[in-house]
Amino acid sequence: MNIYVLLKRTFDTEEKITISDARIEEEGAEFIINPYDEYAVEEAINLRDEHGGEVTVVTIGEEESEKQLRTALAMGADKAVLINTEDDLEDGDQYTTVKILEAFFEDKDVDLILAGNVAIDEASGQVGPRLAERLDIPYVTTITAITIDGESVHIERDVEGDVEKVDSSLPLLVTCQQGLNEPRYPSLPGIMKAKKKPLEELELDDLDLDEDDVEPKTKTVDIFLPPEKEAGKVLEGEIDDQVKELVSLLRNEAKVL
Repeated sequence: MNIYVLLKRTFDTEEKITISDARIEEEGAEFIINPYDEYAVEEAINLRDEHGGEVTVVTIGEEESEKQLRTALAMGADKAVLINTEDDLEDGDQYTTVKILEAFFEDKDVDLILAGNVAIDEASGQVGPRLAERLDIPYVTTITAITIDGESVHIERDVEGDVEKVDSSLPLLVTCQQGLNEPRYPSLPGIMKAKKKPLEELELDDLDLDEDDVEPKTKTVDIFLPPEKEAGKVLEGEIDDQVKELVSLLRNEAKVL
């Protein structure tokens, strides 16, 4: 099987993030593989081990993204591809990403593409479905289980706390949800092997694209942190008095009534 994983380098949201001039300051920030993409990498490795073939992880970004690709290789992926846009793109959006990936996959023999359900930095959830539409292959989002039997694929997907069962066929694109698996940590032997695994670097020219082809369709106007939460208020006294005070607070302070 030819299995591909779409991977994104994201900010570690558990670490401190600084915003300046409507941009997140990269200096001093920690970067990781988007956590939902880790589920995709893990599942791709499991499916390869079961059915044979190879796993290729693909990312779009700058030179620094090589670290996250090497981590995926250390987990067990076979090959990696970095589409380096450092010299060609200043900004991009989901349209940009999909346009580049569409060009990359144009001449590829694909059985399965896995991606994270969302990226924790922007959380649009658009790239996977939009790419599948451009490649004219079926897709299933938020999967929590997948079984492949020949050309048939049996899937369970999360639907707001319930489970939906879907049958499809290859080639197919899926986006991965928490609960699909438990991503492994790279082992020391895996880290050493990753240094020798192939990592191909491409630029827009290699995909017959130029800046005008991938110009974003949206513009980020502002980025800001949510307001700090205020301390909660404990209501005291008899139940009837608490209810009256709660209603008053909701009406006069929170203004939700």
